[in-house]
Amino acid sequence: MNKTDRMLAIVLELQRKGTLRAADLAEKFETSARTIYRDVQALSEAGVPVVGSPGQGYSLMDGYFLPPVGFTAEEAVTLLLGLDMVTGQFDASYAAKATMARSKIEAILPGTVLEESRRMRSAWKMIERNASSGSRDREAASNGLPLLRQAILEERVVQFLYTKTRPAAGSERETVREAEPYGLVRTGGAWMLVAHCRQRQDIRHFRLSRIRELILRDERFSRPAGFDLQAYRPVDDRNVAVQLLFRPELEAALHENDYYYLETIESVDNGILVTLRVRQPEEALQWVLGWGAGVTVLAPEPLRLRMAEECRSMLESY
Repeated sequence: MNKTDRMLAIVLELQRKGTLRAADLAEKFETSARTIYRDVQALSEAGVPVVGSPGQGYSLMDGYFLPPVGFTAEEAVTLLLGLDMVTGQFDASYAAKATMARSKIEAILPGTVLEESRRMRSAWKMIERNASSGSRDREAASNGLPLLRQAILEERVVQFLYTKTRPAAGSERETVREAEPYGLVRTGGAWMLVAHCRQRQDIRHFRLSRIRELILRDERFSRPAGFDLQAYRPVDDRNVAVQLLFRPELEAALHENDYYYLETIESVDNGILVTLRVRQPEEALQWVLGWGAGVTVLAPEPLRLRMAEECRSMLESY
């Protein structure tokens, strides 16, 4: 943290907490007490009324505030929730910046608005839908996001090992990829890299948790002038229809489910007819198994056979 940022942070910290000793501020900003003395002196010379009390510490003169920002409690909660998400889902560098931004926002909120925003935030909680998957994705984000952000901003080629699952074979395959990174997308609790893959000569999506040995190359590229990440929609190559018959009592649960491949839900005479749209039938296997005896696979036949194999295997285990 440079001197200017630290001086502003000292004012915000004093405004938020009241009286603080030089040792407290030094620990907070990971510097020496001598540096804090110099910063306080510079603040005083700049007209900031910092008051020093022997044996107690520093405080701001009563009535001194930085220019106020007019947030309502709802607006403050919106900002703070966004910062909470950045802290939990981005890498350490952005998490640290989010923590500092939270301190600045809280420091300038009037007491009543701050208290109300804290009560409102206490009623919110965000949980990863899959804890183990979320853990792997957070680790991948921490390791890969800073380098990929740099590559995107500087338009530099990246190289990495990528692991791809082959459901039909029940195995994984690792390949070396060279890619021109266009952007990063967070979807379904995971970070995805959108990039032009030189091996496939097309735009591809790479899940960060499957990327290893990421290297930032010196080679530059030019992103297509017409490419807009916000407007970009991938070409949908999910050409295989999976038809499932669910028990009638599962209809409400199906409508609440946000499974990515789910296309239609239709009430029929003997239950609920559900259609999925996938690239390979095996992509739906784990999701279908999760419904237990409440679902029957109608088509395609390869998925029916896989389900039968899995059921026999489970029966042998018990």
